[in-house]
Order: sequence, then C-alpha cells, then structure tokens
Amino acid sequence: MAIEVRIPTILRTYTGGEKAVTGEGASLSALIDDLEAKYTGIKDRLVEEKGGEIVLRRFVNVYVNDEDVRFLGSLEAPLSDGDAVVVLPAVAGGC
Repeated sequence: MAIEVRIPTILRTYTGGEKAVTGEGASLSALIDDLEAKYTGIKDRLVEEKGGEIVLRRFVNVYVNDEDVRFLGSLEAPLSDGDAVVVLPAVAGGC
C-alpha cells in the first residue's frame, strides 16, 4: 500500500529535504508510525500526548485527499492505496 505524503518546508529536515515521501498504513496513526520508522523525529512534530491519549498537535492540519482528518476520524482516519496525505502547519499572525 503506497500513500504519498506531502511534507511542509518546516518538516523537510526530517525527510532529507524531500517535498513528498511514500508511506504505508491502514490508518493515519499507522502511517505516522511508518514515517517515524523511516524519518526519525517526525512523529513528535505531528502528535502529542494529551490526557493520556495520543492526538494530533493543535496547530498541525492533515488532509487525506483534500478532506480534513478531524472530520474523518483524526488519527484513526482510514487510508487506502493511492491516497494523498498533506501535512500543513497552521499559520498565525495578523496586523
């Protein structure tokens, strides 16, 4: 099962500068574990422990085929071969 993962600039230090990498997993959680096995340290930038539970970090947005994973089951969002996952850090600021 091959899933393309688009990596934002800020996390490319973990992927050797690669804009996109390939991972595997039946869920987003499994995909993140697979990425961690290949790119040590990336998991800690995507998830955190909160109340004894592992959750996506508040300011990390993840999309599966253009759908926000928070509406697809968050870390348990199902993935299929050929899916496209995009990781986007939230941007804050203003005037």
